[in-house]
Amino acid sequence: MFFRKIIPYFAIRFSIQEFKLFTMSRICEITGKKVMSGNNVSHSHAKSRRKFYPNLHTKKFFIPEEDRFITLKVSANGMRTIAKKGISNALRDAKAKGFYSPTV
Repeated sequence: MFFRKIIPYFAIRFSIQEFKLFTMSRICEITGKKVMSGNNVSHSHAKSRRKFYPNLHTKKFFIPEEDRFITLKVSANGMRTIAKKGISNALRDAKAKGFYSPTV
């Protein structure tokens, strides 16, 4: 348990944006969906712990206002949000809620 108290070497060396490139978090950058925990329930109703993972995909999106591509880790629900609102509005809302922070 003492491993959690140790600061990783690369966390000291790099900024938050650069640190994000090294982490492999399972969080949607548009909707903020993340891993949930729960129980597997057997026929005898014995419970064992499990995780529910979001349906994440790494996908490139084109931003016409900036004339460039960005790569996002988005859930299926996040892709529907982008299709409905548009990539620019979806990114603006995600930044306001703190789900998306552009990297360097």
